Amino acid sequence: MLQTLREKTSGWIATVVMGLLIIPFAFVGVNEYMSGGPATSVATVKAPPRWWASAPAWWPVSMAWQHEEISVQDFQMALRNERQSQQARQGEAFDARQFDAIDNKRKVLEDLIDRKVVELAARRSGVAVSDEALREAIASDPSFQVNGKFDGATYSALLRQQGLTPTTYQQRLREDMTIALVPQGLAQAEFVTDKEFEQVVSAIFETRDVTLAMLPRPAPDTAPVTDAQAQAWYQAHRSDFRKPEQVSVEYVEVDASRLPPPATVDEAELRKRYEADKGRFSTEQRLASHILIPLVAGADVAAQQAAQAQAARLAAQARAPGADFAALARVHSKDPGSAANGGELGWVSRGMMVGPFEDALFAIAKPGDVVGPIRTEFGYHVIRLNQIKGQAGKSFEEVREQLANEANREAATRHYNDIAGKLVSATLDNPDSLAAAAQAAGLQVQKAGPFSARTAPGLLANPAALRNVFDEQQVADRTASPLIKIDDTHSLIVRVTDHSPAQDQPLQAVKEQVIAAVRADRAEKAAAARGDAIVARVNKGEGLKAIADAETLQSVQIPALPRGAPLPSQKGNAALFALPAPAKGKVAVGKVKLEDGTLVVFTVDKINPGDASKMPETQREQFRQQLAQVYASADVQDYVTRTRKQFKVDVHEDRL
Repeated sequence: MLQTLREKTSGWIATVVMGLLIIPFAFVGVNEYMSGGPATSVATVKAPPRWWASAPAWWPVSMAWQHEEISVQDFQMALRNERQSQQARQGEAFDARQFDAIDNKRKVLEDLIDRKVVELAARRSGVAVSDEALREAIASDPSFQVNGKFDGATYSALLRQQGLTPTTYQQRLREDMTIALVPQGLAQAEFVTDKEFEQVVSAIFETRDVTLAMLPRPAPDTAPVTDAQAQAWYQAHRSDFRKPEQVSVEYVEVDASRLPPPATVDEAELRKRYEADKGRFSTEQRLASHILIPLVAGADVAAQQAAQAQAARLAAQARAPGADFAALARVHSKDPGSAANGGELGWVSRGMMVGPFEDALFAIAKPGDVVGPIRTEFGYHVIRLNQIKGQAGKSFEEVREQLANEANREAATRHYNDIAGKLVSATLDNPDSLAAAAQAAGLQVQKAGPFSARTAPGLLANPAALRNVFDEQQVADRTASPLIKIDDTHSLIVRVTDHSPAQDQPLQAVKEQVIAAVRADRAEKAAAARGDAIVARVNKGEGLKAIADAETLQSVQIPALPRGAPLPSQKGNAALFALPAPAKGKVAVGKVKLEDGTLVVFTVDKINPGDASKMPETQREQFRQQLAQVYASADVQDYVTRTRKQFKVDVHEDRL
């Protein structure tokens, strides 16, 4: 058997077959093997080699092309951030089901792809952000400041809340700043020519001389409506007369403002909080320099000992009388961001540096002292304190009230979360009734209904609550909903107890509504016909003001009406400026139905272009800058579009 197999797999035919099998294995199988299994990215951005920018897409990407992947985790984080942003902007109007639609997910992914394209293009162009620029960005971020100054404790606390370490945050911030450099460069290079400026000013600051004639609201139609007319209207507008879907519900509300207050935090706990967070009440900053002897991740013991010994020798040299620390740093430090500046790191506040480095720096007694070697995740440091400014910190007594208020707020939030957690746990154990869950959380079951989406009472009119109670699955299962969040300390759980679907009502049951709808339609059409007749008369040469006076219509002539003014309303102004400019010696005429139902016939009598020369110098310069920003934004988008065409993007729709 083995001999037969050996014979069959010999010769040039077998060689060709094996060669054909090796090719796909080389480009697919080996890649799978080396990467440890199937990919977990939602998209991959692939750039051709720099030495062959026009390499075709079929070129073996694993050999020469650059890859940047957008992981499932990165996509989920971006989706979560966008969800939170939209919830904050839209409030109760936020629709979770619409947000989770595939089109919206793809939009979030497209933004990530554009970001990755710019990042990859920046790196390929050698764009980099220095450590000093990174530190300045962190220190100037208002989120990390207290009373206008960087606060290390606030910085650390905010990072902890987001599950980030300073190193991880700094890495992400460096990426963000790198990505922003290219658009910033394009924006700074943008300018607006005088001709472009005058053309835009002419259009944007255009005014129009107009005449308006308001038609009175039509008198109520009282003419009879025949059975045939009612039947025809009912058939054409059947959905308008359906009895809406209705539900009855039971619900349990958790409102922090109605819960009993938690126990007051005692003195010992306040002092403990003060000691743990003492740096927050300090304005002290230290000007420092350092020498870094780096260590690669996973370095063996011998390499660690060698780096530590070198750092110790440099520390001894730096402590020697007359030593020039800056010169030592320039020669020996391997920190690319500070070595050329003699190791200087700039002013440092608590929370800006990694823990061991920061602890060592703020433990130095006086300027001029040198400590080291100090081990961090980057290697061994020799640190010199150059200057100290600011105050060491406030006493416990000075900040006691602030600490107490913070502790009480946190305790109230924990109490709310505890009650809400009990409620959720109990409904998971018994989702078919809210009675046991309410008892477990010490709350009351409330009932409401039947009601429709338009007639929902009180708390149940919240859009999130409505989406749950009218959800097909919730209606079918009759089980407890997830916790519906109204705000940070107010929520509810609701369960549908009864449901009646939307259904047609017979004509006889809604005949009075049908008759009213027919009469309203006839009155509206009569008003529109009157408006059309006036428009036709103006087109034949009559003046609108003369027509209005003859028919005792309310009218007004407005000279130099600006674009965007709420006259006769926002909708009416848009209609006035949407009308083409009138021919020479003529007027342009139109009509518009305003938001309140009033019909307005109008004429544009004259166009007054905006004049840049009449603008105050300050306003002109400000508008020119705004216009440059608009152009720059278009340039950035054009840059992203053009750059993306140079790359190859693979999207895995099934992982969205």
